[in-house]
Amino acid sequence: MRRALGPGNDRLVLVACSGGADSLALAAAAAFAGPRTGWRVGLVTVDHKLQAGSADRAAAVAAWATAAGLAPVLVAPVTIDPADPVGPEAAARHARYEALLQQAEEYAAAALLLGHTLDDQAETVLLALARGAGPRGLAGMPARREVDGVALLRPMLGVRRTTLRDACAAQGLTPWEDPHNSDDRYARARVRSSALPALVAALGPGVVGNLAQTAAQLAVDASYLDGLAASAYEGCRRDSGLSVDALRALPDALRSRVLHTWALELGAPPAALGHRHVAALEALVTDWHGQGATALPGGIEVHRAGGWLSLTLPAGSPPE
Repeated sequence: MRRALGPGNDRLVLVACSGGADSLALAAAAAFAGPRTGWRVGLVTVDHKLQAGSADRAAAVAAWATAAGLAPVLVAPVTIDPADPVGPEAAARHARYEALLQQAEEYAAAALLLGHTLDDQAETVLLALARGAGPRGLAGMPARREVDGVALLRPMLGVRRTTLRDACAAQGLTPWEDPHNSDDRYARARVRSSALPALVAALGPGVVGNLAQTAAQLAVDASYLDGLAASAYEGCRRDSGLSVDALRALPDALRSRVLHTWALELGAPPAALGHRHVAALEALVTDWHGQGATALPGGIEVHRAGGWLSLTLPAGSPPE
């Protein structure tokens, strides 16, 4: 439950700032624009505790933000499980967003500003393409998304990373260089240092904007199909199961979305749920030959019986 808005709280935005060039330039821009547009601007920096000196880095960002007149200025430490099966990148991202949203909830912020750039969007599209993602993955990061009543905004999504570095230099700001951004153990770092520059060298600098434009076009189509799938989902449901006949009657593009939504509703972790899992569910509908239960991430099993797809309950469990 979000805290009730009190006097002076209803015009607050928080900037998520790591201290890197992108988010630092965004925070400086917000500090300038906020008072001139009637918004209070605060800042949150997340300490992932993955590197030596991370607490000092977070304290330095907080000190700069306080001097720049931002308020509140918040440091949010998080703990990353190195054994998390989704991998360190995804685990850190999940923990970061959870911490940011928690602070937005605590301070009743209307929005969180995120410093993702045009280059970040192009990298996201390439990563999604390499992983065999569908249209939703290739649609990249949305400029606006609402989570639990908080708007996640990416105002720099159309701006090149070099422009934001130049903005920091012009203001005398010294960005923090995250060593993970050049660590080839991480897929995004490899895309940033090798894959995307190779594409630019081969196809020209316009490839970065073109990848982002592809994401924008796919986002429009995906949003429309997601809306149709949401209506179709309600038509397929009964209690905790889905009708095989109703699923079979759907176009492929809607059926896969309905099954994906249902898998998430059953409790499958979003970061671990992939195309192969949805394809296995789809086989229970379109390629049925008496096969056993389909396993989903999170220890979930789904079976087909009596014309319905249902959650397989552990032995001895009471029926739902």
